[in-house]
Amino acid sequence: MTTIERLWEDFQLPIRDALHYADGRSCDVDLDSDASSGLRVLAPFDLDEMLESDPSRVSSVDGLVAVDLGSRGLLWAGEGSYGSEGFIARLTVDRALIWAIFFAESNPFDRIQLFGTEATFSSTSGFEITVDIDDPGTSASGRLGSRNG
Repeated sequence: MTTIERLWEDFQLPIRDALHYADGRSCDVDLDSDASSGLRVLAPFDLDEMLESDPSRVSSVDGLVAVDLGSRGLLWAGEGSYGSEGFIARLTVDRALIWAIFFAESNPFDRIQLFGTEATFSSTSGFEITVDIDDPGTSASGRLGSRNG
């Protein structure tokens, strides 16, 4: 079992703007409205190393909204321990993690719209993230931006 899977069993994610896959891969992410996808996937990092230096850098997450994908699992989104945090995730039918993206400053995500294999997640502060639900790290058509209003 990978570190991220162990954290997910307790509904926790690392406090770092990052994309995590159940197989243990983690990459930093950046909100970038100038990028064609709007979401820039940055360099990979070692989650074990990060938590070894500061094991308290985790946030408890709680879902606010879900979309049932039937036999393909579900999409789940919500908030972290602090008001500014938000997360989006794809889970198996048994609620095991497939992938998750955590943001320290997005505010909670409270809406999901599904369009085929793309989903748009919207936060309470106006962020909209559109990703390929099969692999959000390679989504060329994903859009991430901030709308005020």
